[in-house]
Amino acid sequence: MKPIIANILNLSFVSKTLVILNAVKNLKVIRYSYFGDPCLTDRQASLRSRMTKTKYSSTLLLLFFLIFSFQIFDAQAQRFPKPEFESGYIQAETQIPVPRSDALEYMDVLVLILALSLVTWLVLKKRSRSGVFWISIFSILYFGFYREGCVCSVGSLQNIALALFNPGYKIPLTVLAFFIIPLLFSLFFGRTFCAGVCPLGAIQDIFIWKPMKLSTWIQKLLGLIPFIYLGLAILYAATSTDFIICRYDPFVGIYRLNAEFSMYILGGIFLATSIFIARPYCRFFCPYGVLLNWVSRISVFHMTITPTKCIQCRLCEDSCPFGAIEVPDSANLKESRKDTKKRFVMLIIIIPVLVLLGIWTGFQFHENLAMVNPKVRLAIDIFEQESDPNIITGPMYIEPIAIEAFRSSGKPVEQLYMEANELIEEFQTGSMWLGGFLGLIFGLTLAGLSVFSYRKDYEPNKGTCLSCARCMDFCPVGDEDELIVKS
Repeated sequence: MKPIIANILNLSFVSKTLVILNAVKNLKVIRYSYFGDPCLTDRQASLRSRMTKTKYSSTLLLLFFLIFSFQIFDAQAQRFPKPEFESGYIQAETQIPVPRSDALEYMDVLVLILALSLVTWLVLKKRSRSGVFWISIFSILYFGFYREGCVCSVGSLQNIALALFNPGYKIPLTVLAFFIIPLLFSLFFGRTFCAGVCPLGAIQDIFIWKPMKLSTWIQKLLGLIPFIYLGLAILYAATSTDFIICRYDPFVGIYRLNAEFSMYILGGIFLATSIFIARPYCRFFCPYGVLLNWVSRISVFHMTITPTKCIQCRLCEDSCPFGAIEVPDSANLKESRKDTKKRFVMLIIIIPVLVLLGIWTGFQFHENLAMVNPKVRLAIDIFEQESDPNIITGPMYIEPIAIEAFRSSGKPVEQLYMEANELIEEFQTGSMWLGGFLGLIFGLTLAGLSVFSYRKDYEPNKGTCLSCARCMDFCPVGDEDELIVKS
């Protein structure tokens, strides 16, 4: 293993990419041999598991090492400060990269449409999991490493929020397209964008090995985090504070091969977690996934597990690593009409109370949320200095760069205070809206746990299903109602 790693360190970027592709191909083959045939007996499956476990682990470790070796080893050449010369040498100024041309940006939109169209065709018509897998590899290479994860549909919702609340910001058409196009596809065909086009989901997908099945209440509880993340992202973008989705994206640093070490650790944690909890960022953090979840629920041509009629074979029951398959309910589980009315009345009372409680909570914490804004933070720091001169008279005091830059600008402090107060008022309104929104979401989540829906067949949950087509490989029913006998 050591000679292999030593050789890898000397490879160029293109060579490393080819090695990654080969490792991913091995992962696909090994993973199919581990999971691919649902008709095996328990003894056969156990034997195949022992034979492939070591092989899968070695390949996965190699792939993981390759991804993180790009920047870690290349950065060592630049870890020392630049030399200073006393011979009259003047170092050239750093050149700012030329912005990407409009033609190339529109080409990205075209590639997005083509990729979405192809993966939708593969899911709905060809019912091909292997095809979706290779689209994922393409998305990792193109939207990930080549486009460096930007512009992505996940972060584009911040541009939308900023454009809606800041008239001075003009949103580029390509960013608007990246935001709208996946939503339109989800509205008609389900979350095919998540299946293989989103580079953030695709890189997690290839690490799925032995996913754990989470209970319903845990999934519901963790599923509240994306709503909180979405609300905060809109609040901070609308107030021109920060784009927190982009700042704390765990995978962009990997794709750009240039990030702080802490962000590499964060991305590594998500990828390592994906081995046992499938796509943790997509399911329990992604704010754009909230919007895709909503529109996908009313999709007309959503994928189905079986091409024709479900025969209740139960082979697909545990095939979804995301827990998105709804199992049939027995007829004797139906509750009485009296109990249904009682539950309905309780929800009518509880949901408005949670909304009002959320509004009150948002009002109480709006100043804390506003302190993230650099201008508000600067105003508070200067106010504290003026209120207590002893702060700046200490021998160990070093004035922050932000305060020094403000004082050198000659801008009146009163104007800074006035602008900070306006921002705090905006945060007050926005925080109340955020609190009310979260209160409504908590109430509706509670209602979802309390209201029962009855079904006769195994069906994908249109909201949480990522249209990855894994469950289709477990269905023995053919296109014309015949059973497929697997040898």
